[in-house]
Amino acid sequence: MDINQVMQQAQHFQKRMAQVQDELADRQLTSTVGGGMVTVTVNGKHDLLAIKIEPAAINPDDPEMLQDLIVAGVNDAMHKAKEAMQAEMRKLTGGLDIPGLSGMFG
Repeated sequence: MDINQVMQQAQHFQKRMAQVQDELADRQLTSTVGGGMVTVTVNGKHDLLAIKIEPAAINPDDPEMLQDLIVAGVNDAMHKAKEAMQAEMRKLTGGLDIPGLSGMFG
């Protein structure tokens, strides 16, 4: 394999990686915690898109419970987004673990 082939493959990989990132940016991942009390939606770029809180979760005497539910929901949704990116990167790399690549996505 000559250097031109390597460069072409690298350019193809870079373009495909950008496509995957764009596709994941449009994907919405949702987490529901507390028996449906809090629902959090993020996209594949780890942007927080929405938080839905059921009225029953709002207790002025126990704000910590609601805070904990929100944190748990956001963390779970972000974890799902990270897993989605890693799964797409594994497909793109044919399952190869390329050092530094997975760290680029959270």
